[in-house]
Amino acid sequence: MGIIMPEAILSNQAEQASQEALESIYSCIDHRKSFLLEAGAGAGKTYSLIKALKYLIEKQSGELLRRQQRIACITYTNVARDEIESRTDGHPAIFSSSIHAFCWSMIKDFQPFLRDKISCLNEKWAEKLQAVDGIEIRKVEYELGYQTVKEDRIFLGHDDVLSLTVLLMAQSKFRSIFTSRYPIVFIDEYQDTDKNFANALITSFLGKDKSPLIGFFGDHWQKIYSSGCGKIEHEALEIIGKKANFRSVNTIVEGLNRMRPDLPQAVKDPDAEGFLAIYHTNYFKEERRGGNHWKGDLPADVVHQELKFIREYLACEGWDFSADKTKILMLTHNALAEEQGYSNLAEVFSGNEAFTKKEDACISFFVDILEPVCTAYIDRRFGDMFAILSSRTPAIQNHAQKKKWAEDMDKLIDLRETSSIGAVLDHLMQTKRPRLPDKIEAKERDLQHLSPEQIGELDSLKRQCKLREVRYQEVILLSQFLNKHTPFATKHGVKGAEFDNVLVVFGRGWNQYNFNQMLEWVEIGVPSGKQETFERNRNLFYVVCSRPKKRLALLFTQELSSDAIKTLAKWFGESVIYST
Repeated sequence: MGIIMPEAILSNQAEQASQEALESIYSCIDHRKSFLLEAGAGAGKTYSLIKALKYLIEKQSGELLRRQQRIACITYTNVARDEIESRTDGHPAIFSSSIHAFCWSMIKDFQPFLRDKISCLNEKWAEKLQAVDGIEIRKVEYELGYQTVKEDRIFLGHDDVLSLTVLLMAQSKFRSIFTSRYPIVFIDEYQDTDKNFANALITSFLGKDKSPLIGFFGDHWQKIYSSGCGKIEHEALEIIGKKANFRSVNTIVEGLNRMRPDLPQAVKDPDAEGFLAIYHTNYFKEERRGGNHWKGDLPADVVHQELKFIREYLACEGWDFSADKTKILMLTHNALAEEQGYSNLAEVFSGNEAFTKKEDACISFFVDILEPVCTAYIDRRFGDMFAILSSRTPAIQNHAQKKKWAEDMDKLIDLRETSSIGAVLDHLMQTKRPRLPDKIEAKERDLQHLSPEQIGELDSLKRQCKLREVRYQEVILLSQFLNKHTPFATKHGVKGAEFDNVLVVFGRGWNQYNFNQMLEWVEIGVPSGKQETFERNRNLFYVVCSRPKKRLALLFTQELSSDAIKTLAKWFGESVIYST
């Protein structure tokens, strides 16, 4: 049996619910029964996972190590992997790994099989291999996740590793090796696990003799990525609901419980004060936006004014809008760009978000190098400035060089505030302080020497021309956002995080999401064939509403129907719903 927590320590219902879930997990481990821990937002899923691992270390680690076996703990991110390793003190009986690294560790020695199957994965691989007259005896490897064929090696992409693992899972020999190495497998954030890999685990092992004990930890209501498997059901799984919430105050949790009655949560401190308010904009009777992406939403300038008004009101109510205390969540990066003042910069990239991921060489250089350099210079932290510039910048040899550096940097600081990206690039091309990366210099030289017709034939140079026209001030604003110096974030970007206060803006802008429609369907029923659409919207709504610890405000810039408002009233109460 499990470890019984002394009654004196169980000081509240949340802790009691947490301990009950742990006891169920321990029982499953003792009886080698696979299980699924459904831990809603704020329940402490990672805490339960770590406790289960420590229980296994105490009870079984010696025997596992004697047999040269380990407990596999498969995570969704490397950050989660590192946290698990840290909290289990790097115990040798635990193998914590991201899903791709784990799968590669299992399949890398099956070289003949891998060579045989790669060309069957997709047309892209078939074309790549046909271009080099087949795979021959090239060694198959996996490092950075980029598909590459070299003279003596083939490098797999991330998805290739998962696909090949799924194919190998169909072989009994591979399954036997899998079980002999890892008689116990824990899956963290199970709902985000690749659909095919999760299905292979389920069909290959659950309910089968001589299979690993599998523990799934997660919450299918927090599946917000399309690649994830979502809800898992199987008769061989013991479903354990963790009915606790250690994050949010009761004011918020009561709403979450009405939203999700199948997994009611008890709070740690029922008397803790909180705040919850819902604001809609149905008063606005002028023309709203049209089109599939924006239909029913307020015009952009009105959204800005509404958000400004709500922020000022909430600040009077005691909200601290500093970046580490409050998050303002919006659906898309384009919406964030409009609100934060870099919409022209976003327009250059046609909504593909390459600028927010720093995939463009200029954006990467500006955000990671130039802005930190300029900030250090303004703050007179010259040592930090040259540390950022590193080996690409020769050391200052004399006073004349120092004076020239100061003149060029002063000019750069002025251009950042007053001129275009093109003016900043021209200055850097001339002064080399700091020096531009070779890739950017090459583009700038091409723009100087190629004809307009030649430039027009190359997408990368056309985009560079548009980028040069944007005011550099927008880069500064983007950099502040990417470095988390503003309270803004996307709804998807805060999964797993928590904040004192959360203000969520529910508007349009992405045809995958229509929150008015989702709320309507809760009231009138989900139409046939629309369950996946409903869950995609419901899950994201649940995720963002469950981020705050103390205060939650929802601002609907999309027009709400009467049925949608009825749903909000049932979940959160009529008294907290206001028209702005």
